[in-house]
Amino acid sequence: MKPISGSPVLTVSSSPHIHCGRTIKGTSLQILLALLPAAGFAVWHSDILALRVLALSCFVAVIAEAGCLKIMKREIESDNYTALLCGLMFGFLMPPSSPWWLIAVGSSLSIIIGRMVFGGLGGEPLCAPLVGWAICKVSWPELMNFDMSMLASELTYPLSQLQNFGPETLDEYSLKSLALGFQLGGSGAAQSGAILLGGLYLIGRKIIRIDIPLAFIGGIIVTAAIFYTMSPVDYALPVYHILCGSTLFGAFFLATDSSSSPVGHIPMIAYGFTAGILVIIIRIYGTYPDGVPFAILLANLMTPLFERIRPKPFGGITNAHLQR
Repeated sequence: MKPISGSPVLTVSSSPHIHCGRTIKGTSLQILLALLPAAGFAVWHSDILALRVLALSCFVAVIAEAGCLKIMKREIESDNYTALLCGLMFGFLMPPSSPWWLIAVGSSLSIIIGRMVFGGLGGEPLCAPLVGWAICKVSWPELMNFDMSMLASELTYPLSQLQNFGPETLDEYSLKSLALGFQLGGSGAAQSGAILLGGLYLIGRKIIRIDIPLAFIGGIIVTAAIFYTMSPVDYALPVYHILCGSTLFGAFFLATDSSSSPVGHIPMIAYGFTAGILVIIIRIYGTYPDGVPFAILLANLMTPLFERIRPKPFGGITNAHLQR
C-alpha cells in the first residue's frame, strides 16, 4: 500500500521528545522577576542613578546581541530575554555613578566577548556578565572603585573598610542595615536581603538547584570561620562576608549560570564550595575588596575538571576489578 501523496511516512525530530514544558524564555522571565525586588531597592537607594545604569545596560545588551546575530546571519532571538537578563545582571555589578560610556562598553562586551564569540547562548565557558565586568574593572579601576566613584554618598563600602582598617570598622554596620542595602556596592548586587528573597524564589520555582548556592555560602562560612578562629582581631565574622558586597548575588544568580557551571550534585557542590573558598582568599590576600566576581570566574575555568567527577555506574568496571 502506497502512502498518500505529500504525507510523510515517518516524521522524526531531534530529542528530547518529552520535556517539562520549560522554555528559555520562561526561565529568563522567572529570573528577571526574581531580580525585580533588588532593582527596586537599588532605585530607592540611588534614585535615578541606579535606574539609569540598569536601563542603559539592558538596552545596550539587547542591541549588541541583535547586531551580532545579524552579522552571523542568524535569526534574531531578542524575544527570549536572555540578552536583557545578561544586561541587567551586568548593571547590578556596576557602581550607580558609572558614566554612560562605561556601561555601554561593559554591557556590549559581556554579550560580544562573553557570549557571541563562543557561538551564542549556551556555549559560553564563563559567566557572560562577569566577563564585561572584569574587562571594565581591569581597564578603568578608578571608575569601578565604589569609594572613589561615590564620594557624594553618605554610605560607605564595608568591604573596603574591612580591608583597610580591620574588622572593628564593621561594628558601625548593623546586620539589618546591610540586609536592606545600606552600603555602597553594585547598583543591585548590594541589596542583600532582596537578592536572598529572589534566590529563594528561584529555588522554590525549581529554576535553579540549591546545590551551588548552598555550597558557595558554605565555602565562605567555613573559610571565614577558620580565619576568624585563628585571629578574631584581624578577621571578620562569616556573617559579614555573607551580607557585604555581592556575595548573595553571586551565590544565587552568577554562580548558577547554566552555561558555565557543572551539572550533577557532586560537581555542583565542589564547584560552589571552591568558589566560596576563593572569595575569602581573594578578600583577605588579594587587591580587590570583593572577591566574588573573580572567584566565580576562576571556578568557571575549573568547571571541566569538576565535570569529570562522575558516579560509578551500577555494575560498571572499577579499579578493584582491574586489580584482580
